[in-house]
Amino acid sequence: MGNMIELGRKTERVILVGVSLSEQDDTMQSLEELKDLAATAGAETVGMVIQNREQIHPGTYVGKGKLQELKDLIWELEATGIVCDDELSPAQMKNLQDELDAKVMDRTLVILDIFASRASTSEGKIQVELAQLKYQQTRLTGWGTAMSRLGGGIGTRGPGEKKLEMDRRLIKSRIAQLNRELKDVKRHREVTREQRSKSHVPVAAIVGYTNAGKSTLLNTLTGAGILAEDKLFATLDPTTRELKLPSRQEILLTDTVGFIRKLPHHLIDAFRSTLEEAKYADLILHVVDASNPQMDEQMYIVYETLQNLEVTDKPVITIFNKLDKAEHIWNTRDFHADYTVNISAKTQEGIPELLKTIEAVLRQQKIAIENLYPYQEAGKLQLIRKYGELQEEEYREDGIFVRAYVPTEIYDKVTVSRGDSPNNRL
Repeated sequence: MGNMIELGRKTERVILVGVSLSEQDDTMQSLEELKDLAATAGAETVGMVIQNREQIHPGTYVGKGKLQELKDLIWELEATGIVCDDELSPAQMKNLQDELDAKVMDRTLVILDIFASRASTSEGKIQVELAQLKYQQTRLTGWGTAMSRLGGGIGTRGPGEKKLEMDRRLIKSRIAQLNRELKDVKRHREVTREQRSKSHVPVAAIVGYTNAGKSTLLNTLTGAGILAEDKLFATLDPTTRELKLPSRQEILLTDTVGFIRKLPHHLIDAFRSTLEEAKYADLILHVVDASNPQMDEQMYIVYETLQNLEVTDKPVITIFNKLDKAEHIWNTRDFHADYTVNISAKTQEGIPELLKTIEAVLRQQKIAIENLYPYQEAGKLQLIRKYGELQEEEYREDGIFVRAYVPTEIYDKVTVSRGDSPNNRL
């Protein structure tokens, strides 16, 4: 019997291309991040090219001189294609393909490809396919031959991979159907939020730049057991878990999708209902990779994205993570945050301080009470234990003395009904 030959997908070899519009921009850092994105999508970066221009070329992204340089590099490095650091217009993509006779991708396509490979829930798959179709809708002309010639790879995976052959009418119809499905998902999410609100359990949304350690933090705090890898967008679908604080109060933690430079607007639109978890949270936990020298820029991008989602007037705890990984601890300050905490989610250093800080923020949203409950009303203490913070409990001859902090929603339910008993709001 002959030996079996294992056929694997050939690794794409790509050249990254960026345009620098000023000496102060972050094009080099953005290309380094694009390199990580390409690696996450399964491609190997074999070269980088940056052109300094006053503006991006409307027809070919880069100028004629760089086009020839790219042609030569593709041949010399045996590259299979290029990835541009900005979203290309349909005309730019077609012109580059014609000029280079190679596969042409952009940052948006790579991010969409990663999302397509990571979506696991039905909601995530709907959102990804919707974003893919909106992106492909204006780029169908000329894609068919390019895709068949280059045999798939980045940009041809996921829920939307068979839609490339659809004509515009069918894609438009599919987008309408997905929008209807997404509205149903949004309604379901709103019902879930309403139920949470009725339960009076506070919600904290974990936000941050991709690969800052959000999933690791959720696992450390709650034992959620979700995937946590040192990769961009390791997890995509939001996860909510319950956390019992040292004061025995319960809180729900929701992990959201990571933010990134130039997050495609198609994805922001498609994932709006998911990203808006932060909008309805009582508290924002902003996780920052303290080992990353670009953390200030990453923090700026996170706040910019939150502002676009209209997430304002929420108390923010900025969590500077990965202390175990940081050879040098950068200036861990965040003027947008109400509190900052330095931790390592991996080694659990600083976690007790973080939990105390969360309790302090939640305490500010509660009412302080000192009550003496007759023994026949002892059941009210269960409400305080579950939704509030019980600080002192003393059994006396005439009842149970309690000092606690309770949410405003349950304040009326835990007042003492007997007229001759103390019930003081501090």
